[in-house]
Amino acid sequence: MTTAIRYYSKFGHSAKMAQVVGEVAGVKPESVATPLTGEVDILFVGAGVFLGKVNGSIREFARTLDPKQVKQVVLFGSSAIIDSPVPQMRKIFEELGFNVAAESFTCRGAMGPLHSGHPDANDLQALRDFATAVLH
Repeated sequence: MTTAIRYYSKFGHSAKMAQVVGEVAGVKPESVATPLTGEVDILFVGAGVFLGKVNGSIREFARTLDPKQVKQVVLFGSSAIIDSPVPQMRKIFEELGFNVAAESFTCRGAMGPLHSGHPDANDLQALRDFATAVLH
């Protein structure tokens, strides 16, 4: 099974989360600035939110892909204010014709003192468990 990981990280939370997914998958996570070459079975995509929205880089990255290139997109992210960035990312990928997994992962992200320290060790372990379940 071929796997790739892409993320957008403004404050480092999504990058930290992508590293965990990368450890489980045995692949190096890359930012969405790195094009996806070739076909993959699973593409993990992660992001957070800023001012209630997922960064436009996620949409720009999705537009560079062909749905035939990716069998399934699996989403992950963190947020301090809204419940999850996943619905916004899901909409982006589904509107472009991608098969997006029903399962996703979201945890709290810190914003100043709000949810300080998140994603924390427990969040990252839960993400590790999620990625393991997706890949096995």
